[in-house]
Amino acid sequence: MSIEIANESGTSVDEPALAALARFVLDELRIHPLAELSVLLVDTPTIADLHQRWLGEEGPTDVLAFPMDELRPPPPGSDRSDRSRAADPDSEPTVLGDVILCPEVATEQAREAKRPVTEELELLCTHGILHLLGFDHAEPDEKATMFGLQDRLLESWRAERGPGQDAGEPGGAKPGAAKPGAGEPGAGEKAAADHAAEPAAGDAEDLDESG
Repeated sequence: MSIEIANESGTSVDEPALAALARFVLDELRIHPLAELSVLLVDTPTIADLHQRWLGEEGPTDVLAFPMDELRPPPPGSDRSDRSRAADPDSEPTVLGDVILCPEVATEQAREAKRPVTEELELLCTHGILHLLGFDHAEPDEKATMFGLQDRLLESWRAERGPGQDAGEPGGAKPGAAKPGAGEPGAGEKAAADHAAEPAAGDAEDLDESG
């Protein structure tokens, strides 16, 4: 599984930890082992520009997701690695798409929610990955499903990591250079983007409405 991380935000971020989290989420959802994911961290002006161009909304946001193959996780009890193809080691790599994060917005939201910035970035990264996999929260039932799963994934991640363990350890994920133009959806990508303006179930405070 290829997890590509590029930090163009100008803000110091634990990139190996984000790569490890992304790998954990995809593994938990049994996504194809050849899946490719790009996570790009950008500054406020860049994400505000993307927010305007692709969603038509003014101002910066916290996370945008640009799906490529629009995979779905397999149904419970399934032995398939995804719903679109079998886990064939000879099959072509599956490009999930791009998750775009803004650490500056995440920092402000973490301050307002009184939680560590690392936890805010973990939440936003998980949220973006779920959007890549087709989850949404436009309707109440969709919201309950998506945020419930988001909560469970983050709880499992933190429990597996354990107290005092380096966040970058699980899975041994290593960051890589993002593909050129990772902040721009490719011709085959649908401009499906969203921000985590809603808290996961159990969060003490709402995330800031960034856009």
